[in-house]
Amino acid sequence: MKTIKGILAAALVMTALTGCGSGGGGKAASGDDKGAAADSNAPITLTWFDKNTGDAFNNPVAKAITEKTGVTVEIQQPTGNPVEKLNLMLASGDLPDVVMLDRGSDIMNKYISSGAIIPLNDLIDKYGPHIKEMYGDTLAKTKNDDGKNYYFANWYGLEKYPVFGFMMRMDIMKELGVGDKVNNGEPFTAEEFENLLVKFKEKYPTIDGKESIPMTLNGENIGSVSGTFKGMFGMMPYYETNGELKKDVRDPHYLEMVKFLNSLYRKGLLDKEWATMKTKQFEQKLAGGNVFATAEALWNVGNPNSLLKSEASDPAKADDRQFYQYKVLAPGVSADQTTYGPKSSLGWDGVAITRSNKDPERTMKLLDFLASEEGQYLLMWGVEGKDWDMKDGKHVPRPEVLDAFKKNWDEASRTTGIRKWTWMIKNGPGSDGTPYDLIGRFQSDPVTDLAIKNLADTSFDTAPYDNLGPAGGTPEAIMDTKVNDTINKYFLKMALAPTEEQVTEQYNQMMKEVEAAGLSKLEKIYTENYKKRQQLWTESK
Repeated sequence: MKTIKGILAAALVMTALTGCGSGGGGKAASGDDKGAAADSNAPITLTWFDKNTGDAFNNPVAKAITEKTGVTVEIQQPTGNPVEKLNLMLASGDLPDVVMLDRGSDIMNKYISSGAIIPLNDLIDKYGPHIKEMYGDTLAKTKNDDGKNYYFANWYGLEKYPVFGFMMRMDIMKELGVGDKVNNGEPFTAEEFENLLVKFKEKYPTIDGKESIPMTLNGENIGSVSGTFKGMFGMMPYYETNGELKKDVRDPHYLEMVKFLNSLYRKGLLDKEWATMKTKQFEQKLAGGNVFATAEALWNVGNPNSLLKSEASDPAKADDRQFYQYKVLAPGVSADQTTYGPKSSLGWDGVAITRSNKDPERTMKLLDFLASEEGQYLLMWGVEGKDWDMKDGKHVPRPEVLDAFKKNWDEASRTTGIRKWTWMIKNGPGSDGTPYDLIGRFQSDPVTDLAIKNLADTSFDTAPYDNLGPAGGTPEAIMDTKVNDTINKYFLKMALAPTEEQVTEQYNQMMKEVEAAGLSKLEKIYTENYKKRQQLWTESK
């Protein structure tokens, strides 16, 4: 079976490459669509490399897009590593008509600097009214250093939505006498949180014959661990002082943060095995029923919560068996100073038109349609009258669609086309108040609802700080990697230190090593790039 799939995948790649031969836009200028005017809906085929999916453009959503625009998209299969494929296409000059790649990445910078993707400003002015309306100042913020736009972000726009937080079993919280704080949105102090861990350990030495664990963490996902504890102390991506950006390890809160994490470990409140655990082991521990708390991104406890809920002896209390997300305040940090919700308003990926595209005008018309409110609901909700209906001025999804996604997300997306392609997608609600992201945001659950209540107000925009490091392939980029690797290594050493004094000793040793690795030089680069970005954004308004 694997061999057959491999042959099919290879065949798809060869078909895609053939379609984009001689510059990648052959199909756009041949057959029925040769010379099609930009204001026409005459049939046209565009080759499109989407790093996220290689599904054929033949589901109901795809067909509706073609009906609306006249455009058929030939998806190129991103077999293997997408970056390697993108590098290969760049080196060979064998480019598709459209590419979707990581925004702000080295590969995006290569495509811009080599002229592989074209500037879009004139096309936006002529054929992008919906793009201008929907993107707003995001277009100014995604301009290149030369003042031109080369791509359109997806998942753009700041969304007030929880990310990191401290998660606790609600049923156990109630048994420990937490009271109204279980669901009234009020944060816990660090002392209150620690006292709950102590009470849990005292009340439940064992659960179902297993030793109880007050708190565990995912050693394979240090980003969620550090993100949660940094959020508790109100730390930002960089420590800003005297108009300069410094690495966050220089923030006075950094050492306090690590000391707090270490104190939980030394007091026996933290799982002794956490630092070496892989994600699967972590999920199994949470689902085992003998763990009270963790520190995680909201979406990373879905599997354990589903198992805990399914194994409830009393269906009426099933929801309470799950881990719920809460805000914990470090000493001296107020609730509005916490930073649990880092999110970039500039999104994840970038959709760009390549120099091989023989009909950029029609391509821009397609992108403008996809960016429009009509296009957003088509991509993310499906076809009107089939997947959803308009009732009393609001988009209303059909129950069978929601049920299908509950049963099997991948299969439902494949057959309906809903949320299969996330091109030009905007965060937040449409004009009628319903979210563009039907499956991710329309239908909520108790865990998400409470997380929004507890932590949505901690969201902040990381866009000003994204990708401020040195350019890839430079000596400074190697230096940056060395500094980050050193910090990651010492983070674990400090977290697991046997005494608080040794935490401080390890911190001081870490600072010596990162200074020797070039931290001060890197911080000048961060600051310079940050100031350039601020100036570019100001000039672009």
